[in-house]
Amino acid sequence: MPGDTFKDYVLDQLAGLGGVSARPMFGAYGLYKGGRFFGIIHKETLYFKTDEATRAQYIEYGMKPFRPSKKQTLKNYYEVPAEILDDNGELSAWAHTACTI
Repeated sequence: MPGDTFKDYVLDQLAGLGGVSARPMFGAYGLYKGGRFFGIIHKETLYFKTDEATRAQYIEYGMKPFRPSKKQTLKNYYEVPAEILDDNGELSAWAHTACTI
């Protein structure tokens, strides 16, 4: 499936969180921890679940919500900033927060 290299990178970055898996879904991957769906990998981009309290952090970085198509926007999932993606400790912290939403 396209994006497997990026998916593997994300899973490696999240290894410290423990128990994270990726499952294929509609041309993308869903990220799960302990049965909880908390993230999406789509077209070499990682998105985490947000809520009113956490969304502002993503917006401060200039990140946008997940748009699987021009007609659909999922405003509860926001792109993870590249600098967070590249820092496995920070990424795990952001993922942990996304898992609790």
